[in-house]
Amino acid sequence: MSLDKLGAEHVRATVVALERRIDSRFPERGLYRVAVELVGMVERVAAGSATNRRRIALARGVSRVLMLVVVAVTAVALVLAARDLGRAGPQDGVDWLPLIETTVNDLVFAGLALYFLWYFPERVQRSQILDLLHQLRSLAHIVDMHQLTKDPERLRDDFVATDESPSMDLDRAELEHYLNYCSELLSLVGKAAALCAEESRDGVVLDTISTIETLTTGMSRKIWQKISVLRAA
Repeated sequence: MSLDKLGAEHVRATVVALERRIDSRFPERGLYRVAVELVGMVERVAAGSATNRRRIALARGVSRVLMLVVVAVTAVALVLAARDLGRAGPQDGVDWLPLIETTVNDLVFAGLALYFLWYFPERVQRSQILDLLHQLRSLAHIVDMHQLTKDPERLRDDFVATDESPSMDLDRAELEHYLNYCSELLSLVGKAAALCAEESRDGVVLDTISTIETLTTGMSRKIWQKISVLRAA
């Protein structure tokens, strides 16, 4: 196992193991389907990494060729403009204004074209990765919804339920396992998001990954507060 890179195969193996553990205890619950979906997400991230590398390499090659074309066309246009003006023989300084204006316009448009082409491969990669990260963020909220009504206080002997209280069909041991699984799922959602950072150094992508990791850590912290209350009781 490499220690300088997070491996998708190791993350997937961990998620699959968690999926089987959830299936062994709660096969009929929605949490198991969430684990199955997370396995698929990790596989899509891993498969997308190889595909992205090929697409980015192709996009980078095309963009560099187009950049050379832009530079060559701009240089030819400037040379032709200077030659035409030289043949006409400028009579005074005013005759140089068209050449100066043409030069400035050509350089500005060439600069914009070069800037766009230089960052085009990164933009292609960014859009694909952000789509995966959006799905992972949604999955984290789904996990949080599953644990939201699992309140250990409701297992107290003096708890009085109302007509609107959600049903609690888990005993103390089952509830602790359930909350633990939710916490592990959230942690693995963060790891799946971190896999995207292995293929990109884009600032927007890294900020989004950091946001997801902060989100899942905060959600997991709330779950462990429930587990602490459950164990104390």
